[in-house]
Amino acid sequence: MEATMIDKKLADKPIQFEISMGNAGNSIDGHIKSSKSRSDIDSDSISLHEETAGSMESLNVSWQSTTPSLKPQTHDRLYYYLPYWDDKPTTYIRSVFPDHRKRMYNSNAISKIADKLEENLREVHNMIEMEDPSCTKYGNLCRSTNSSLSNQGRTRLDRERSKLCINELESIGTLARQYKIVKKSTIKEKYKMTYGLLDRLRQLIDDPQHAIPDIFIWLISGTKRLAYQRIPSRNIIYSMVEEEKGKDSGCVQTLFLKLPGRKGTGSGGWMIQAKLQIYLWLGSTKHKKAFPSGIPSGFQITNELLNAEKLGLSPPLSIHYTEKYCFQLRAHMYQARSLIGSDASGLSDPFARVIIGEYCRTTQVIDETLSPTWDELLIFDQIVVYGRREDIKLNPPTIIIEIYDQDKVGKAEFLGRSVGKPWVCLIGSSDYQTPSLEWFQIYRGNEEAGELLAAFEMFELAEVAGHDPYSNLSEPKDNGPYIDSGPVLPVPKGIRPTLAKYRFEVLFWGLRDVKRVHWLTVDKPRNPNFSTTVKFLDIELPEQEIYCPPLTIRVVDCRSFGRYTLVGTHVINSIHKFLYHPVTRKSRDDADKRKKESLLRSQYQDISQSTNSLYYLSSSLLPSNPNSVSSLELTPLVPKAKDSLITLDYGTYAIPNGCGLDISMVIKPMILIDDDEESLDWWSKYFASVDAMIERGGDQEKGEEPHQNSTKDSNLYGLLEEEPKKRKYGGIMNVTNVAKSAANKFSPNRASQIQQQRKKSKSSIALFKLFPNELESQVGLDGFTEWLQTFELYRGKKSEEEFEDETRIVGKFKLPLPKDLDDHTVMGFDPQFGFFQGLPSNDPLHVLVRVYVVKANDLHPMDINGKADPYLVLQLGSKRTSDKENYISKQLNPIFGKCFEFEATFPQDSVFNKNRFFSRHRATCGLTSRYDTCGYNQWRDPMKPVQLLTKLCKEGKVDGPHFSNMKVRVGQKTFTLQSKEGGPLQNWQTKVSEEHLALAVLHHWNEIPRVGTYLVPEHIETRALFNPDKPGIEQGKLEIWVDMFPMDMPLPGLPVDISPRKPSSYELRVIIWNTDEVVLEDDAFFSGDKMSDIYVKGWLKGPDDAQQTDVHYRSLTGEGNFNWRFLFPFEYLAAEEKVVISKKESMFSWDETTSKVPARLTLQVWDADHFSKDDFLGAITMDLNRFPRGAKTAKKCTSDMLKTDGTVPTINLFKQKRTKGWWPLYIKTENEGLLLQGKVEAELSLHTAEEAEKNACRSWQR
Repeated sequence: MEATMIDKKLADKPIQFEISMGNAGNSIDGHIKSSKSRSDIDSDSISLHEETAGSMESLNVSWQSTTPSLKPQTHDRLYYYLPYWDDKPTTYIRSVFPDHRKRMYNSNAISKIADKLEENLREVHNMIEMEDPSCTKYGNLCRSTNSSLSNQGRTRLDRERSKLCINELESIGTLARQYKIVKKSTIKEKYKMTYGLLDRLRQLIDDPQHAIPDIFIWLISGTKRLAYQRIPSRNIIYSMVEEEKGKDSGCVQTLFLKLPGRKGTGSGGWMIQAKLQIYLWLGSTKHKKAFPSGIPSGFQITNELLNAEKLGLSPPLSIHYTEKYCFQLRAHMYQARSLIGSDASGLSDPFARVIIGEYCRTTQVIDETLSPTWDELLIFDQIVVYGRREDIKLNPPTIIIEIYDQDKVGKAEFLGRSVGKPWVCLIGSSDYQTPSLEWFQIYRGNEEAGELLAAFEMFELAEVAGHDPYSNLSEPKDNGPYIDSGPVLPVPKGIRPTLAKYRFEVLFWGLRDVKRVHWLTVDKPRNPNFSTTVKFLDIELPEQEIYCPPLTIRVVDCRSFGRYTLVGTHVINSIHKFLYHPVTRKSRDDADKRKKESLLRSQYQDISQSTNSLYYLSSSLLPSNPNSVSSLELTPLVPKAKDSLITLDYGTYAIPNGCGLDISMVIKPMILIDDDEESLDWWSKYFASVDAMIERGGDQEKGEEPHQNSTKDSNLYGLLEEEPKKRKYGGIMNVTNVAKSAANKFSPNRASQIQQQRKKSKSSIALFKLFPNELESQVGLDGFTEWLQTFELYRGKKSEEEFEDETRIVGKFKLPLPKDLDDHTVMGFDPQFGFFQGLPSNDPLHVLVRVYVVKANDLHPMDINGKADPYLVLQLGSKRTSDKENYISKQLNPIFGKCFEFEATFPQDSVFNKNRFFSRHRATCGLTSRYDTCGYNQWRDPMKPVQLLTKLCKEGKVDGPHFSNMKVRVGQKTFTLQSKEGGPLQNWQTKVSEEHLALAVLHHWNEIPRVGTYLVPEHIETRALFNPDKPGIEQGKLEIWVDMFPMDMPLPGLPVDISPRKPSSYELRVIIWNTDEVVLEDDAFFSGDKMSDIYVKGWLKGPDDAQQTDVHYRSLTGEGNFNWRFLFPFEYLAAEEKVVISKKESMFSWDETTSKVPARLTLQVWDADHFSKDDFLGAITMDLNRFPRGAKTAKKCTSDMLKTDGTVPTINLFKQKRTKGWWPLYIKTENEGLLLQGKVEAELSLHTAEEAEKNACRSWQR
């Protein structure tokens, strides 16, 4: 159709274009004819222009693959073109290839599915960036189109690949339907998963087998091939099925020719050698009549085109256009953003070239910027476009925009290229609308190089002067220093963005990690934070947020003699998320009023449907005296409008012994407690929290808010609600359940009830949060950047390689950019007095940092034996601590239990910890789940809950807290503490209750209007480990938490003791008395009676630790008598219920390897043979913490004792110390059933190491 933008180097001699497919069409290198004769032609082959079996002409291979040679011409000496004008040259190739079209058809069908999915994902990504709530609705992103795939194929690989594609599409469709349910907390996770589906689709597109050769278009000058472009044949293959047709089949497309070989890679591949507007069609001769259907109409129909379906008729050598129209193009070039830094300073002097057809216009140059604002209108007159007017409007010509960097010496440097389409206005049309500016993506090679804000429109020109929508253009602007040709017209007012006044406030906080500039360090001032922080400027910005210009941060170093040196720059592409639109108090009050009215209306509707009155019965807790009955409390269902009541149940608090209070006067849950309070330690809380997390099914991974508690009914905070309603009290019996509890006390299911109550007893242990990832990644914490963000500063030229661009980072700039705010500032104050109020000082701050390292998981093996010897090395600023002496031998999941203390100065030592320290979420010391003054859950913050609450109210300028009569008022919120009697607390309880209530309010600080936010609870975070030599590859995970305390305040108490528990030494003594009803395996030699030679084997640590009795020979009834004692000394961890085994793996090992196994005793009965291997008869494995109580006699010992449904009573040997009885021996059948094989009478006794030493005995003693 046209050949333009030809490079000046190629325009010296006449040039032509060649099209080829494999060997067909090659006009320079010659043609190698096929060695097959006509009779040897495969029946599976197709002719690209014929497919009639009986025609001799069908196999004539011919082509016209080159265009006529023409000398390029130019208007501006920048770009050249070939004067095709009205006659458009045509080329064709008719050849024979194997018929593998089905491969291309399947690839095209899958490719269109992937393109549709990617288009939807791109839209979702834009919504997420714009924080649009509508992005939670995905719609049908992926629909299976298996109907377009067929199992037919020429080879077995074709058929198997087709089956693979169909199965994969069905699998992807099933997963896509599961992703339809999207919540706000899971949208980014689902977004990433959907991109995984897109990758799976992309992997199916390319067929491993070749089909038809690809098409090559060459630019030839003489006998030299100078530039080329390769078009995949599947992109232009024709099919009558729309899903199978190539995306560019029968369409006019724009091709950019590039240099061949290595010259076309890197910076050499950025420049265009020629631009072609070309129409391509590829298909079988059976479909030959369809090839002219996509050519833009307006040409003269010749005999060749009219009879295109005839097989022997070749296409014409050229197409003559009789319809052509003249247009005027107006390019509204407003601005660009995020351009590539091309100068040594990291900036550029950009200007733009707009090319349409053979014409080119250039904008003015904007000095030293990456976000130029040209505000310029470029006009192109007399643009001739061929075709019908309607077709031109539907498919206007392509506009190329190239961005260059103007250098004072040498030629301009290429920065990027963008492609656009104009809006077309025809004469006589009444649908003209003022075009809107839109963003066009700029590319340099395959790399994104910025965005261009522009609009393009084409007006049809008539022979007589007609109506011109822009007859009154704006006055010309002053020419730039590099432009001297014609006036510069600004973008008209109807198109340019409308501006509004904004107050631009910036808090300049400080610099971090600044590198050398011109071999000199940036060392002034010594404090990396700025002394003057807040600056403001009144500016005009577009009212439409999409048009907002980027924000450029430039840092300069002020040196001697008044010199300024650029340190680095950073460009924030879009500032729409940082625009602050204050809400008037009246509108906010109206919204709150409507919300309350709707709440009251819904409550009254519920009341009208209920048979109860406006009051409901709230069962109070059982009193400490079981003989007394507490009164019932009447609570109004609809609270007063002024107060927001939140009921707090006081009865779930259990105060540890020795904390200065009378335990008999404290309300405690009436449940069975296995362990005494004194035996609990920090690890008890850790394992209880792990169990709670497992029972919840991993709520943290489902987007649970960080302020929510670790268990639903564990303590006071699980009962906080916005309005009173019926609740279940965890581990607490209600008054109405007393009779029921007494009736069930002696029921047959008492054992199962005890197990359930024992499970509930864990709720009496204080818990904390276990985060499966970093703390700052939790929902609601905003990465601790709610008012401070870090931006990287760049200097130098940008390259295509990402690792090279990392070397351009010369520092980091901390700047607060607020977002998601209401009518208050970043700290909750009135914005009329400035946005940045109440922020902490940025002076250097001395803090005490405590780092608690609990354990590591899944470390990477470093030794030959697949193990590692890990130890800890911590570094904070210039301070480094190594714990190499206490390395843990041969462990990939070591338990460290260490606490390290540092005295640090912010920001010199750490920037990351400073973000935590100053965060509004108060990540310095997590809030415990409940307040205890001593014990394993002792409050470790220097400030008590009441002091913390008072400080937060003071900093946020909130009235309160006011404590009175079991109530506390904070601002407009009122919190009420409900005791067991429903009356006021006693005087001795006042202080404890105030601390408990204050802590509960702190856990719900996010509900406080205006200043409320989530406060970090007591937690353990999981952080990934990485090796600098293997970037991006996770080497394991570390469970830690960090506490920080300012040095200018009272220091905290001693660190929490999290050292690993030391096992206790025990000795298990097992006496095997008798066996009975053991199966008989052998036959007597003389009588033939059934018999067995019975002996018993047992172990605790493992088969290597096994002991056995002597043999009871020739038992005819299955009875055996032994009176044999086993002794098993072992080390035991009571909290984990594990036996600790320490031993060397080999004689060459330097250290012992430690492992943990469950405390399980295994007893086996065997039949001894003299000459063959002994026969296994049966066994039983007993967990020493919970195993069935032994039967008193052998007759009462049945297989029912093996049930695990809770109906069989169990005992704990570590509590009972001694037991004796009969236990069944069994084996598993093929259907996983249990078959009784005998019975064993044994006596088990457990002794501590001291007791065993005092009462020593032999293991074999009878």
